[in-house]
Amino acid sequence: MGISRSTDLVIRLARSKAEVIKAQELRYQVFYEGMGAKPSPSVQLLKRDFDAFDDYCDHLLVIDQSRGDENGICVVGTYRLLRKSVAERHQGYYSADEFDLSRLKEYSGEHVELGRSCVDPEYRGKAIMQLLWRGIADYIMEHDISLMFGCASFPGTDMDQMASALSYLSLYHKAPSDWQPKAQAERYVDMHLLEEDRVDMRQAMREMPALIKGYLRVGGVIGDGAVIDADFNTVDVCLLVETSNITDRYQKHFLEGASAVEMQVSA
Repeated sequence: MGISRSTDLVIRLARSKAEVIKAQELRYQVFYEGMGAKPSPSVQLLKRDFDAFDDYCDHLLVIDQSRGDENGICVVGTYRLLRKSVAERHQGYYSADEFDLSRLKEYSGEHVELGRSCVDPEYRGKAIMQLLWRGIADYIMEHDISLMFGCASFPGTDMDQMASALSYLSLYHKAPSDWQPKAQAERYVDMHLLEEDRVDMRQAMREMPALIKGYLRVGGVIGDGAVIDADFNTVDVCLLVETSNITDRYQKHFLEGASAVEMQVSA
């Protein structure tokens, strides 16, 4: 995995605790100030979104080199990455609190959990997400990852506002049952809210967050059931992508576009 440049933007993994803190500050801005998540007292005091998983995850950063100051780099986009081999040495996966992931043991190879994805509101657009996906694609190749997964979120908790999208996912994009995660029993919410003949495909796409659409374009599938996360003001689904299903065209779009790449990222 390495550094990819696009004008003043650079994507790479965090190299220090100080850089992870910059990512946590961006997450706080997006999740708590922007999306209405409810911070714990310690999160609110420090104005950083953090938890114990941050200490052993890799943190993918998009950095605007034109805006760095004496206090450090300017992080404008981030993803948190947790490999199976690392999770097994620590406390497991973050998303296990919402989803039973035990069936993933049936899927061979190295896995990576993706989470805490966010972009500075001033930088919203295709350029940042393309850089993040390019970084993820490079990370997948570096660590020979066979499966990526994580909680994907719909903003808000009113499921009537996303009924078409959730029903569409449940009807047409379920993961194979032998390795399909399932929402934890005490948090399970049925996604099949509308019968098939009532699902309006256009409405489903209007309700679908852009990030989930991106996963679907590379063969994304979902687990069984959704979870309402009142603290983060979201409805979460477990979304999975088999890396072998990413098309050659998509790999070319994100990997070959990185012509000026310097690899200096620690595993």
